[in-house]
Amino acid sequence: MTVASLHHYPKPFPLDPRGVDLPGQAAQLRALGDVAAVELLGGIRAWMPTSQRVLEPLLTDPRVSRDARQHWDAWRNGWLANTPDAHWMYGLVGENMFWSYGPDHTRLRKLVAPAFTLRRIKAFQPSVDRLVADLVDQLAQTAPGEVTDLRADFTSPLPLRVICEMFGMQGDGAAAVKNFTEIALADPASQDGGAALTACREAFAEVLAQKRARPGDDMTTALLHAQDGNDTLSDLEIIDTMVLVLGAGLETTVQLIGNAVVALLQHPDQLALVRDGRVPWETVVEEALRFAPAAAMSPLRFAVEDITVGDVRIRAGEAILAAFGFLGWDPEQYGEDADRFDITRPTPIKHMSFGHGAHHCLGAPLARAEALAALPALFERFPRLTLVENQPLDRVASFLIHGFREIKVVLDH
Repeated sequence: MTVASLHHYPKPFPLDPRGVDLPGQAAQLRALGDVAAVELLGGIRAWMPTSQRVLEPLLTDPRVSRDARQHWDAWRNGWLANTPDAHWMYGLVGENMFWSYGPDHTRLRKLVAPAFTLRRIKAFQPSVDRLVADLVDQLAQTAPGEVTDLRADFTSPLPLRVICEMFGMQGDGAAAVKNFTEIALADPASQDGGAALTACREAFAEVLAQKRARPGDDMTTALLHAQDGNDTLSDLEIIDTMVLVLGAGLETTVQLIGNAVVALLQHPDQLALVRDGRVPWETVVEEALRFAPAAAMSPLRFAVEDITVGDVRIRAGEAILAAFGFLGWDPEQYGEDADRFDITRPTPIKHMSFGHGAHHCLGAPLARAEALAALPALFERFPRLTLVENQPLDRVASFLIHGFREIKVVLDH
């Protein structure tokens, strides 16, 4: 079976599913024009805007949908379901605002938004600070000179504990959600993603039942409150919203913090500016989001009707890839040195690492709060922190996630 509407595609540019050289691929795609035809893992084809100038208006265009079930030919004609290598995308679609469009998206976002208010996140800040302090204390128990994997011992546990505490989850449930993120998100080619997602949903269903019986001051209870009105969230919508929060907020925050740490350690002159107070930590976080965006690509969008972008006609039913991570290296937006980490960059940092428009990430303030708690605490506690010499950094083998599988350091405290 073929995707009928793809017959007019030019020969697509194959995106490396392991993401070995994302900046290099971004440069190659920009050379193809404002919009390039690309092929993703499993033979999925899409149109990819290669600059922020082109993508930004598409993200607010009502002719662009996130609902694969309504608007993607590959879904509607059965090609996706009958193409095993493409099931990584099939399995990610859920009953939440991330995959909705129009009135459905408006309804779901309105119901979910109260669980993500700035007031709630600010109220949770002491918990974030406590979790950071606990992890830093554990790191301090490492013997002087001993090699530590900062991802395993700091950047990964922090967002997981934050999300689980916000949901009111403990024990086996927390283990199930961690397993899902490590398998289904960090490695989309894994054959175990479906089982991991099922176990994750079951864990969220269990905590939902617990909080319905014993409400608390947590995000799960806040989502349950949305079932009290005339327009409500179903249990499935709540569970898939929890999956969304996990998927969007865990691995991405792991990499945000890790990428910032690595960038600063590789640029000691810039780290000195932060330590001296000449550059605020907020600037470090925003430059890290631009230079090394944790989520290199956002799952697909779809043309509701024919859309003309320059000399490219995107037909109704075709996919559009929002490669937010690639945009941070766009020289048109950030200058010819866009591929360089620079916290003194004169160009205003207006990255799109948290998306844009109606689907802008509700969890962005939480991710920033975690990074702004973790980075100062780490560098203040370990002023002689260094990367292990003569050992290459092990990157995550994924075109979805941009970051490191391991960050080997010596704390030297």
